[in-house]
Amino acid sequence: MNVLLAVPLLVPLCGAAATLLLRRTPRSQRGTSTVTLGAVVASAALLLWRTRGGAVVTTQAGAWEAPLGITLVADAASALLLLVSSVVLLMVLVYAIGQDIGGLSRATPQVFHPVYLVLTAGVNLSFLAGDLFNLFVGFEVMLTASYALITQAPTRARVRASMIYATVSLTSSILFLTGIALVYALTGTVNMADVAEKLGAAPPALRMVLALLFLVVFGIKAAVVPMHFWLPDSYPVALTRISAIFAALLTKVAVYAVIRTQTLLFARDDTSAVVMAVAVVTMIVGILGALVQSDINRIMSFALVSHIGFMLFGLALGTVAGLAGAVVYLVHHIVVQATLFLVNGLIRQYVGHTSLTDIRGLTVVSPALAVFFFLPALSLAGLPPMSGFVAKVALFQAGVAEGGAPAWAGLAAGVLTSLLTLIAIFRVWTRAFWGTPGPTMLEAREQLRTGANRGGLRIMTATTGAMVAVGVAVALMAGPLTEVGFTAAEGLLDGRAYVTAVLGEGVR
Repeated sequence: MNVLLAVPLLVPLCGAAATLLLRRTPRSQRGTSTVTLGAVVASAALLLWRTRGGAVVTTQAGAWEAPLGITLVADAASALLLLVSSVVLLMVLVYAIGQDIGGLSRATPQVFHPVYLVLTAGVNLSFLAGDLFNLFVGFEVMLTASYALITQAPTRARVRASMIYATVSLTSSILFLTGIALVYALTGTVNMADVAEKLGAAPPALRMVLALLFLVVFGIKAAVVPMHFWLPDSYPVALTRISAIFAALLTKVAVYAVIRTQTLLFARDDTSAVVMAVAVVTMIVGILGALVQSDINRIMSFALVSHIGFMLFGLALGTVAGLAGAVVYLVHHIVVQATLFLVNGLIRQYVGHTSLTDIRGLTVVSPALAVFFFLPALSLAGLPPMSGFVAKVALFQAGVAEGGAPAWAGLAAGVLTSLLTLIAIFRVWTRAFWGTPGPTMLEAREQLRTGANRGGLRIMTATTGAMVAVGVAVALMAGPLTEVGFTAAEGLLDGRAYVTAVLGEGVR
């Protein structure tokens, strides 16, 4: 079972090398990428099955004894997010293949596939890293690959967005590396289980400074307010296949890192007041930004920022129920954001843009597209019986149970954000989907349906429909998912199993 920990890292890297060699044979390249991600999904499913009851699986690269060497760790939280992320990565890959087959994308497939698999390896390493330095490496692999992806089919706007994205990410990385150096100077180790043991002897004030530093580092990468300004300018201008993965995963990996470090490394230091304040501000400012936008992609980007606050709210509560709600919300948000951005990509195929000022009657143009938008949008707003409702109920119940002024402030912000999200979605629905489509839109629809690229459009539509189905499945599996969420939350708050699995018996 421990060998499975290496599969999500090594298989995508080997697949990236293979697809680079196969760049002159597109069909073989597409097949290799698909098989590679299929293997990653299978290994992630096995890891989740192994850890669903609270077990922690760990391995040491090169057979070095912990805390030396590279440590890989999977528990219920990381295995669950690894599986959901792998499924979304596979779905978006199939969507991208449809675009390429139909000639509906200006991206370079020969470059896309190897870089995409490298990005996959970076995401997976971030979830499985058992030491701070390799967590840093995972983020840097993601940064390098994402920079290459965001500049696919370069335009003036994309080059500008990529520069903003790279500058902010590198600034965060410098702070991250500084934090790692300070932790190593203080404890003599970067292994997270070992750091958790040794930080207890450090002065409380110094631990608090480190906790806040890591909160800032990952807060930048997660686009929490006021460190969010880069995201709405970067994600909307990227190609659909890129923005869908960015919106679904990159910020969620950072949220996972916030949760992991604040619960395992800095569990002795109470940063809940700061996290709660950031959560409330992020929810409100993000959704207010969405309400004043006139482009669907920008609306979804600001909504993405806003809903990061819900996950931080669960962390700030500091209870098993609160963290379980945050984990469930992470799963819901990964799926919903990917789906909405894929829908936006289909809108762009039919209309050529996503500006609300020039779109009418999408329900007439494509009834399936209307359904594909409506269901995940309802989930984002938190209406029953969608997965967003399940996640928000879990968080709100945890907030009511915790009580106190901070929790009630977070609850009020969450309810207000949900209402404003519904207004933002209703605005998109009434302006883009209702009404009578213009002749240009109807002509574009006929060209897509009858042209040589109709096969690619069918693959894209089917993949988007499959993502909608995944979102519905998350809601239908609310019971088992919540059970795993509670198991994950218990393991996060009580790090004894994690530390013992890595360092062995006789600790803590």
